[in-house]
Amino acid sequence: MTASTLTVPGTDDADSVPRDDTAASGGSPRRPRRSRPAITSHVFLALLLVGFLAPVVWALLSAFKPANDIISSPLAFDPSRFTLDNYIAMFEDVPIASGFLNTGIVLVFKGAITLFFAPLAAYAFAKYEFIGKNLIFGAVLVTLMLPTIVLIIPLLLEMKQFGWVNTYQALILPGSVDAFAIFWMRQVIAAVPDELLDAARVDGCGEFGIFWRVVLPVIRPGLAGLAVLTIMNIYNDFVWPVVAASSDRMATLQVVLSTLAQNITGNRIGADYATVTGELLAASSIALIPLLVLFIALQRHFINGILAGSVKG
Repeated sequence: MTASTLTVPGTDDADSVPRDDTAASGGSPRRPRRSRPAITSHVFLALLLVGFLAPVVWALLSAFKPANDIISSPLAFDPSRFTLDNYIAMFEDVPIASGFLNTGIVLVFKGAITLFFAPLAAYAFAKYEFIGKNLIFGAVLVTLMLPTIVLIIPLLLEMKQFGWVNTYQALILPGSVDAFAIFWMRQVIAAVPDELLDAARVDGCGEFGIFWRVVLPVIRPGLAGLAVLTIMNIYNDFVWPVVAASSDRMATLQVVLSTLAQNITGNRIGADYATVTGELLAASSIALIPLLVLFIALQRHFINGILAGSVKG
């Protein structure tokens, strides 16, 4: 490809401006080559993805292997030896259905309380001025620094006074209005322009109506991100359920999984290590599927929620 020169009237040939024949003929410019750091970062992320997914894929595939094959050849998978024996035996030995039911009940009610009251509290902290506002919000943030184990004994004594031990109230109400949820939503609501709220007040909208009709639609991406985190935290919670609901009737899914090996050996005489491992992988795979489906379905909303409120203006 050769470059001709474009002569500007009133100038000498020495002052001629070079012109690209490709651009003059309407051709597309050559794309810049991908830089080496970009390729390196993509390779690093690919290796990181493989490292994170390898244990998950291994657990899902091993659950369909005969129990003895899991121990004798853990890294091999023969499709011809595909079996559902681990799942069938697990459903017979482990009350996983009741664990799913209890977790689902707690998830619906506790998640609804969190997603309704946390944005309301955050709205007050972000858009209203009142005496002691910064002091109260600072006290809320201090609770984020307290380890969960410090709060277990006081909460358990409180549940005992109310007579709520081994009840859904004990599983749902403590921690339902989470300090992190309030902090998260405050950062998101702070990015909502005050002019929108003033315009709604001029139109005669009440304060709760402003929150419901104006603020809530704007903060929907942040609320979706909070919903994903809330569901994951409630679904994976173990410490508080195992303390507040010690009976088998109220055991959540994570408590059932923690006692799975004991249930298998107690319900089956002569259950060996391979049998326990196979049923444990089957139960873990079933418990993993809802979170995978949830994250894949709401991935876009979760990312938008992470970014919500990070840029003002």
